[in-house]
Amino acid sequence: MNLLRRARKNKQLVSGSILATVIVLLGVVGPWLLGDYTDQDLLLGHLPPMTSGYLLGSDALGRDIAARVVVGIRISLIVAISVTVIAVVVGTAIGLVAGYIKGAVDSMISLVVDFIWGFPLILVAVLAAASIGSGLLPVILAVGLVNTVAIARVVRGEVLGLSEKEFVVAARAGGYSTMRILTRHLLPNIMPVVLVLSSYYVAVGIIAEASLSFVGLGAQPPLPSLGQMVSEGRNYMRLNHWESTVPGIVIFVMVLSVSLIGDGLRDLLDPRLRTAVERASSK
Repeated sequence: MNLLRRARKNKQLVSGSILATVIVLLGVVGPWLLGDYTDQDLLLGHLPPMTSGYLLGSDALGRDIAARVVVGIRISLIVAISVTVIAVVVGTAIGLVAGYIKGAVDSMISLVVDFIWGFPLILVAVLAAASIGSGLLPVILAVGLVNTVAIARVVRGEVLGLSEKEFVVAARAGGYSTMRILTRHLLPNIMPVVLVLSSYYVAVGIIAEASLSFVGLGAQPPLPSLGQMVSEGRNYMRLNHWESTVPGIVIFVMVLSVSLIGDGLRDLLDPRLRTAVERASSK
């Protein structure tokens, strides 16, 4: 109850949650309300916002920007959540094993992690997505697996610090199995860090999906993506800037809402988590 009361007083968490709720509702309900995003009429191209029948205007092919934006929101949410699930599950498992078992296992895992960490993550994601192929599934797999590196590094560091604590030493002395120590003693104690990192990597997934779609490696036409819409509209910036600025603003608001939630969770659970999040976001 005390935690809930503190959550209600956390302005970042409350404002981020409100923004995120609106965005999710738009992504879930919007496509049903705004019609078919594939309908086009070349005679109605480049219409400005608030034109009759076109709330946010139309693009070069006469397609409703509002209808395409809400579908783009849905695509971004699907990719971001999928990326986060992959990164959190795989990264947490790797970090737990490396930090607790140590020795040759830790050295081998750390070598692979440090090698990948030596490159910009978005560059690795682009190369991976390009090698696997275009489309949403390759983007999810590439970005999700790449982001496991950062989570694995943070979790490993947390586990290294916890593995010598009295309660873990006592569990080992009591004859508990490694699996039980990992799942019953270490995992619950690193969950606040994992939870905050999860919110951060939802934002990373949104940005990565938009970036890859911008260069043609994400959602493929006719399926719309916010990054793809920014790319398509950049040729008309001087004449019809809204074709790029509208999806760009939506991307900004989505990332802002998730970032506010992450900062709110960090301050709510433990302000000391700032260090762990900064290590993960240093790339």
